[in-house]
Amino acid sequence: MEYYHHHQPSNPQPPGHEHHMMPADKQAGHDKHAGHHTQDFLKRFWICLALTIPILLFSHMIQQMLGFDLAFAGDQYLVFALSTLIYFYGGWPFLAGLASEVRNKNLGMMTLVAVAITTAYVYSVAVVLGLKGMDFFWELATLIDIMLVGHWLEMKSQMAASRALESLVALLPDVVHVERENQTIDIPLKDLRNGDALLVKPGEKIPADGVVTDGKSYVNESVLTGESAPVQKNKDDKVIAGGVTGDGALKIRVTGAGQETYLQKVIGMVKAAQGAKSNTQNLADKVAKWLTLVSITVGVITFIVWFSSGQDLSFALERMVTVMVTSCPHALGVAIPLVIAISTTLSATHGLLIRNRTAFENARKLTMIIFDKTGTLTKGSHQVQKIISLDKQLSGDQVLQYAAALQQNSEHHIAHGVIRELKQKNLELWQSADFEYMPGVGVKGTVDGKEIVAAGPNYFSQQNLPMPSVPDDIDQSIETVNFVLAEGNPVGIITFADAIRESAPEAVAALKEMGIKTFLLTGDNEKIAEAVSNKLGMDGFLAGVLPHQKQDKVKEFQTKGEIVAMTGDGVNDAPALAQADVGIAIGSGTDVAAETADIILVNSDPMDVVQLITFGRATYRKMVQNLAWAVGYNVIAIPLAAGVLYPTFMLSPAMGAVLMSASTVVVAINAKLLRIQ
Repeated sequence: MEYYHHHQPSNPQPPGHEHHMMPADKQAGHDKHAGHHTQDFLKRFWICLALTIPILLFSHMIQQMLGFDLAFAGDQYLVFALSTLIYFYGGWPFLAGLASEVRNKNLGMMTLVAVAITTAYVYSVAVVLGLKGMDFFWELATLIDIMLVGHWLEMKSQMAASRALESLVALLPDVVHVERENQTIDIPLKDLRNGDALLVKPGEKIPADGVVTDGKSYVNESVLTGESAPVQKNKDDKVIAGGVTGDGALKIRVTGAGQETYLQKVIGMVKAAQGAKSNTQNLADKVAKWLTLVSITVGVITFIVWFSSGQDLSFALERMVTVMVTSCPHALGVAIPLVIAISTTLSATHGLLIRNRTAFENARKLTMIIFDKTGTLTKGSHQVQKIISLDKQLSGDQVLQYAAALQQNSEHHIAHGVIRELKQKNLELWQSADFEYMPGVGVKGTVDGKEIVAAGPNYFSQQNLPMPSVPDDIDQSIETVNFVLAEGNPVGIITFADAIRESAPEAVAALKEMGIKTFLLTGDNEKIAEAVSNKLGMDGFLAGVLPHQKQDKVKEFQTKGEIVAMTGDGVNDAPALAQADVGIAIGSGTDVAAETADIILVNSDPMDVVQLITFGRATYRKMVQNLAWAVGYNVIAIPLAAGVLYPTFMLSPAMGAVLMSASTVVVAINAKLLRIQ
């Protein structure tokens, strides 16, 4: 993070993801299609349920169980016709799924369900046409009903979790107040453009990202950043779409409207994270595939064993169908995707943006976290402390003006401190040309025809130049020293002080309790690095490092067997973030696109790193619990379905479908119990 960086354009596309985010219009269409597909399952369920009632009424077994008689000549053909409708209409999604899975050579849940209902239907039709035995029509109908409602519940749960953020967009106002030609007019939100002057009245929702130009108000941004307390916004502060103003009105210059808002970028990142498969999801897919093969094999063996042992055809077929239905890995299909959908949405609404799911899951394994100093463990405020002229012909104000002429082109914390000081002194901002950024070193350019450099101590070691002596009244353990050079000659010194964040000591202590080592890497001088490291009780520090040296240090720890997270600003620290097992960009504010980060922490709070690891561990626990339940259920259910307790206990196909659906509900409820601390 030390020293300077250019302002980088946003790019919300996660690196390395095999799919691309859809444009907003196509994504909306995709979501509409998903919603239509979910409703289709519900519609099929209600129609099939209505058709099931007469099938149950004419079933001899149901009549015997309930003690009534209902029959007429040819009633079996009515049941046959209704069951055929249910099989083809209600069973169509499963039959189509079977065709798709066979075509893709990836047998799964749909294959099991389709084989089970087809076996039951074909056998029952054969009975109607004269084969000796008892039909399965009522079992077939109830089985398809349960399967349809189970699929509907699963899809509805996943869509609800995925759409939690999108519901925020729907809450944005339809009409916004903009200033045009010195008067305030109301226009539709869709017509709002970057650069518009926006008025947000007390209690209204901010419709776009922007910068406050006038007014002050507390703004509640909790639904977007997880920061529960409203944040006071004054002139020049940034605001984000979705925030709610308090008792003050704000005039805002729009910087991000429509699809460019922070909220829309977060929704895009959440969808990308939910769509990307992690190692655990891949494991669940493999388990489901093997379970499908096991179920089909056990079903066939069950049929062969019972039929060859003297049982009639209908009994053997019923056992086979029950095995296939009961062992359907439906819960596995929900186990991980639902946890992913819930965790990514929960994370986003608490200021943790997951771009790489595998990295997020790996957060539970971390043994070391490397922190950049400025803006991460410290506030990055860089208030100017001293301005010293080393040239008798230059005043301190002129030294500041030379530095500011260059720093106006930079986005670094030091640059902000210099410009802030210039404004406070009401000094003229000089123009500069030929600006050049020197990563981890400083900036240089031409001001008033002279080559000017503003840089830290690294500049002199890089250029093999002797570093000017620093006056004794500068305390280098708390002040960052920046030199100003004109035509290669040091002409001034500007010092800055940066305060440690209030939550930094608590964060480092919490990480130690979790058994995770902490290490400080900074481009700042050794005295400051040592002071910060000692004050926070960290395990070590390295000062005066350039961006590529941070990457080397990460590699060094990794070769020693450490699983390393790098926490930095995502721009200067890009090489180290990319090298680390988990790259965490902190303090990004509305820049949700730190190019190389796996996870972005919206709030500049070191405790969010602790929260991230804790939530990562909780998410992984939920995944493991769901996997264990989904697989464990089958270990018990398959033998029961096969008839190991016959004649003491018999599991019917319909009861098997109920149990299978119940296991899916258990997994879904467990996933929804996931909470972020």
